[in-house]
Amino acid sequence: MEVIYFLATDGIKLDGLLSTCKDKTEDIILSVHGMATNCMKKRETTMAKIANENGIDYFCFNNRGSELVKYTRRYTEGKREKELGGTSYEDVLEGYEDITGAIIKLKELGYKNIYLQGHSLGCTKIVYTYNELKDEKDEMVNNIKGIILNSLIDIPRALRIYLRDKFDEYIQYAEEKERNQETSEMMPREAFIHPISVKTFLRYARDNQDIDFANFGEDHELRKLNNIDVPLFMRWGNVNEMIAQMPEELVDIMNRVITNPNKDIYYLDGANHSYEGKEEELAKQIIEFIKNLTL
Repeated sequence: MEVIYFLATDGIKLDGLLSTCKDKTEDIILSVHGMATNCMKKRETTMAKIANENGIDYFCFNNRGSELVKYTRRYTEGKREKELGGTSYEDVLEGYEDITGAIIKLKELGYKNIYLQGHSLGCTKIVYTYNELKDEKDEMVNNIKGIILNSLIDIPRALRIYLRDKFDEYIQYAEEKERNQETSEMMPREAFIHPISVKTFLRYARDNQDIDFANFGEDHELRKLNNIDVPLFMRWGNVNEMIAQMPEELVDIMNRVITNPNKDIYYLDGANHSYEGKEEELAKQIIEFIKNLTL
């Protein structure tokens, strides 16, 4: 295991853990964590161990949304600037800068076959990034050999359900702060599941056109997900998972609506949103998915 330092494509300094197997390989899983967390998870270490045992390297990194609040540093034109970051202040669209920076670093290290893996909000960042790279016809998209989405959730819909009849009230509160140029101020505690800035709240609640692609209703085309033409792996738990439907119903919808011929979509029985106690089972299913692609 080695600590790797690199820059996001907009100059933010990031770091992560690279776990390598005994023999040299060009295959690697690039893992993107979710809200209010970091790459130091049992799920990550279990995944890395099982991946390494199967000849695949593993890289998990702390993106700019790691932890709740922290200072990040941006390096541009030889200058270093300190910025406020963390989940409470991040713009989820900037995950594009973090992921593409990580891909560039992995390519520099000699990796050619990259499997993008996300958890929760990390899934949202991956789907957004992949679609952007594909639309831009960026050559980096050719290095992405598979997409792995663990517990992708519909954040805009989940927020509406969470706030219920208070949703419009908090939108008005945030927009008043915006008019007063106070978007770095924090929202009232009840507005979100953890402390969140006005800027970040408005991204999820109002300015969400670019991330509102996980609407799991049957009448939705799931265009962003159907634009993924590399093999696609998707899992959810069925214990305290953050989805509106029963997992069986959701899996049925996704398998009918998503047209990807190389899809593996199901749920993990007994797993919660974080897959606590089910890390090894999830890891083995992911590795089996990847190994079947390379046979």
